[in-house]
Amino acid sequence: MSDYMFMLESHLSAEQNRVVAQVQAAAAQSRVNLFLTGGAVRDMLAGQRIRDLDFTVEGDALAVSRAVASQSDARILSQDPPRQAVELLFPGNVRASISMARREEYPRPGAQPRIAPATIHEDLRSRDFTFNAIALSLNRASLGLLLDPNNGMADLEHREIRAVHNRVFVDDPSRLLRLVRFRVRLDCTVEPKTQSQYENARLEELEKRIPPRRLFEELRDIAEEQNPARILELLDEESLLSLYSPALTGAKLNLPAIARWQKARELIPFSVELPVNHLALLLYLLTEKLTPKERAVFAKATALHKAEVQLAEKLPSESKALERQLRSPRLHKASQVYHVLSAARGEQILFLYLRSPHRIVHDRIRNYLQKYLPAAQEVTDRQVSAAGAEPGSEKFRKLREQMIAERLDGRTRKPREEQKPAGAALEPAKPAPSASGRARSTGAKRG
Repeated sequence: MSDYMFMLESHLSAEQNRVVAQVQAAAAQSRVNLFLTGGAVRDMLAGQRIRDLDFTVEGDALAVSRAVASQSDARILSQDPPRQAVELLFPGNVRASISMARREEYPRPGAQPRIAPATIHEDLRSRDFTFNAIALSLNRASLGLLLDPNNGMADLEHREIRAVHNRVFVDDPSRLLRLVRFRVRLDCTVEPKTQSQYENARLEELEKRIPPRRLFEELRDIAEEQNPARILELLDEESLLSLYSPALTGAKLNLPAIARWQKARELIPFSVELPVNHLALLLYLLTEKLTPKERAVFAKATALHKAEVQLAEKLPSESKALERQLRSPRLHKASQVYHVLSAARGEQILFLYLRSPHRIVHDRIRNYLQKYLPAAQEVTDRQVSAAGAEPGSEKFRKLREQMIAERLDGRTRKPREEQKPAGAALEPAKPAPSASGRARSTGAKRG
């Protein structure tokens, strides 16, 4: 195994490693070359947590995607036939994209490009920033070979943003927003030539040519970042946030509330996967101080779909029932609090932690995130199977719930190997590491 493959496997969860193996098998079956690209490779090299997997194939990406979907439990979320790009959702909430290696030629700034199949090297040389233009071979003959034609590893090491080519912002003006996001996320400086290209693009007001849905996509990526408040603050300083709404500035830019939401996310331990629709929370907080007319302007500027608008609008009302449950005096056991919150959506939990006026609601949410969830993960599938249940069966599910309840309520002892030897000094429990020690990254879009 190459050093880079070992590094990759070390940065992926068990579910993500399973997805990599499934896509490798489908690509081999289709006899096309497969590479891991974009944000996944960048985050691996930067030592950050990989959230999304971006695959590029030299050949028919749609055929590979169909093969993956048919041979696994993956669900196709979206397709872009011209680019042969498909987004999939796998079990364990693992997101992945599979796209064709391609060249893109833009007739004018922000226009739809002319697309043609290409080699992986041609594909990498047409991307946005050098640290997003690195690929890792997943092919049997060259497994673990790193392709870095733009010297992106050096720029990543020096914490510097450098454009791959001179037309980076002209071809796709949404990269102006992306540059600001990466400045915050990677704590990078901008290489002088790239800074000059950025300033020239701003002088030509190319940001006004960003399509509405591209504005939305960038907002969706900001919602997943570790420091969204600082990104939005910097976008405001750069006069780019006005693209979403001229009203989003000054007191109407709800940065204090967004900063509190950001801090609340740090309650989620590193080892815990809690699915949260962060976009719903960001949309609510970002538009909270806007008038109905200003919200309509915001929705039009980003071409928000009705379902996306309702994500934010319904969050307060949909969280009320959960708040009532958490206030109930009948919840006198840890397992009961766990049962209520494990059935709730992650965004509702964080919303109540931010907005509920009741101390007991805050306390129970904090205990759930920092104590009950980590403790529940100590109950493994192997332990449930050893108790006589077949994985995937209803008996397995119920027995798992029972074992978790016993663990939370202190009615069961830890496995023998976890117990301290007799007479050992008692040590205070160490708190679970928080999410502040990790980057909640997003897979970067290709250039």
